[in-house]
Amino acid sequence: MYFARWKIIAIIAVLVLGTLIALPNVLPASVREALPAWMPSKTVNLGLDLQGGSQVLLEVDRTDLVNHLSDQMMGDIRQVLRDERIGYTGLGRSGGQISVRIRNADQVEKALSRIRELAQPITTGLFGDATQSVATADVRRDGDRIIVEFVPAGIDARVARAVQQSIEIVRRRVDALGTTEPSISRQGLDRIEVQVPGLQDPARLKELLATTAQLQFRLLCADQPQSATNPGTPPAGCQLLYSQGEPRIPYFVQTSGRATVEGEDLNDAQPGFDQRTGEPIVSFRFNQRGAQRFGELTRANVGKPFAIVLDNEVISAPVINEPILGGTGQISGRFTVEEANDLAIVLRSGALPAKLQIVQETTVGPSLGADSIRAGTIASVVAIVAVFAFMLVGYGLFGLFANISLLFNIILLFAALSLLQATLTLPGIAGIVLTIGMAVDANVLIYERIREEQRLGRSVLSALEAGFDRALATIVDSNVTSLIAAVVLFGMGSGPVRGFAVTMTLGIAISMFTAFTLTRLMASWWYRGTKPKTIPL
Repeated sequence: MYFARWKIIAIIAVLVLGTLIALPNVLPASVREALPAWMPSKTVNLGLDLQGGSQVLLEVDRTDLVNHLSDQMMGDIRQVLRDERIGYTGLGRSGGQISVRIRNADQVEKALSRIRELAQPITTGLFGDATQSVATADVRRDGDRIIVEFVPAGIDARVARAVQQSIEIVRRRVDALGTTEPSISRQGLDRIEVQVPGLQDPARLKELLATTAQLQFRLLCADQPQSATNPGTPPAGCQLLYSQGEPRIPYFVQTSGRATVEGEDLNDAQPGFDQRTGEPIVSFRFNQRGAQRFGELTRANVGKPFAIVLDNEVISAPVINEPILGGTGQISGRFTVEEANDLAIVLRSGALPAKLQIVQETTVGPSLGADSIRAGTIASVVAIVAVFAFMLVGYGLFGLFANISLLFNIILLFAALSLLQATLTLPGIAGIVLTIGMAVDANVLIYERIREEQRLGRSVLSALEAGFDRALATIVDSNVTSLIAAVVLFGMGSGPVRGFAVTMTLGIAISMFTAFTLTRLMASWWYRGTKPKTIPL
């Protein structure tokens, strides 16, 4: 029951800091804005079911994606056979197959080899992890014909990538609404759930999601802004654009149509490493039309920088080191691994890879959200009052210690949620209510152990120490099993289920801290201050 001074200071510091961090959650917005700069001001975000707003469930149109891939493959096959001077006829598509007849039988094997290169495996991991490569299509020979057939596993991988790309586009679009903490998450293999708390206009959200992002490769003008604060007037034929992120760097970008290549001509972009230097790079590949236009653009502008523009923001401005005539190239620029991967995603996100169909839409009014908050608040208050009363009646003074610990448990839980900028939903409130009951469970086990030790004739100090020490293993075991369940819920669940798992996990961890530090500290102070002959339990 001895606490070193530094431990006491550390415990009190955690409690005070947690109280300061959680305090903005109960302050009006006007008061929060007036707080000093050093004071924490983050609050727990309210989810859709509490704040009201709009929810849309999107699904990737698999048929449209397959058609898009087939068109790309046919264009690439046509370009490859022409480049290799291989005569062909009957290039077409029927169902899920693409076939082409090679006129010269001696060139069939050569054509087969080159077409197989087009059906490159798609990697679902980062930086070409070979263990996660999936074949896109099966390429086989049938006499003088070559048949390309997309395989189900390859289509599934393409759908998964389309979802990843679409999430990036959707996030950019939703962020433009200026709403607080939208939730954009993947649901299963081919669906995206978009929740925008506070938005009461689902038609606006649907219109926003139906718009395709615009990706362009555009040359920079000869004259560039001298400073970010005063970029000046763009020269004739140029436009002022800014880079993403901070600091926002100004660029003068050419507006001439002859100096642009559209993102819809980009087939793929992958992160990787330069074989010579080992530095992270981004490699990209155009379709037939894009390869021709990009080749003309780069051949005429070697040594000049060009801008990769997404939604009128410059995401990168590399220099054209050499003509890129084969439709493939790479972008280097002292990237980190994460930056290269992000740039590859953004490049692939220039245009929606497939249509997104709205399969479900929901609008929650603010009155329903207010009702949910009211119901959750009432449930929490009833749970707290009932638990407080039970502990006071059952354990007297030590019940008071447990109640103080429970109060700080709730405060620290909201502090943690505020720091994480977590979104609180109705299931999250259920997790908090469950945590209130579970938080005193440790105290009950400790107190019952102390009672047992006292009945065995131990002294007050010995019974207190044995009660806290010997109950520890049981409490840890019970909490670990609860944590395992919470981790499974978080890993396998989505949306509100994850919110429940987060509050439950934080509540369990914090209850361990309050039960074995705060309650024990108060019991230690009580013992040292009163020197009791018996324990009032």
